Amino acid sequence: MAAILSNLRHAVITGLVLAVILMGLYLTVWGGTLDAVFWRFLFRWLHVLSGVMWIGLLWYFNFVQIPVMPAIPDEQKPAIGKHIAPAALWWFRWGAMSTIATGLILGMINGYLVNALTFGLAEGFVRNHVLIGIGMWLGAIMWFNVWFIIWPNQQKALNIDNKYPDIAADDKAKAGRTAMLFSRTNTVLSFPMLIAMVGAQNL
Repeated sequence: MAAILSNLRHAVITGLVLAVILMGLYLTVWGGTLDAVFWRFLFRWLHVLSGVMWIGLLWYFNFVQIPVMPAIPDEQKPAIGKHIAPAALWWFRWGAMSTIATGLILGMINGYLVNALTFGLAEGFVRNHVLIGIGMWLGAIMWFNVWFIIWPNQQKALNIDNKYPDIAADDKAKAGRTAMLFSRTNTVLSFPMLIAMVGAQNL
């Protein structure tokens, strides 16, 4: 067991194998089929999985890394800027991409995509579709912030992949602050976004 748990790749593969076994039980022992219900479930699971990665890292940055950085001695900060933050930002931005992609697919499979994105104007008011539409638009704004504001500015602030080796200190600080402010904006939006998403399923 230690050989599995001491290696992240092995641990993740083990978790996925266990998930596949549960799906296999559903399809065999419990009489499930590869019908519309299964595909809705599968993409909802992928959507939630992706969202946990994305929002989990968003909250890590805002609740842990950003507040703690001023207390870290200067000689230790390069370890975060050159190793931890770039790795976290990779999972962060691809978690965002996967979340929005699976969310759009899920909306299409469930038949509410257009009605949700138009807040009920396309096919008539359905409260749950309006709620999910609010969640989808908030998620889309957050996704845009990640890919087109936070990530480009973090590349400058942290000189990721040595892309900006000659950036001026003022420009570096400005890029870092811009990334932080939009990351904080996404943190603010994450709460109503989750209310809308969960509310659409349960209210």
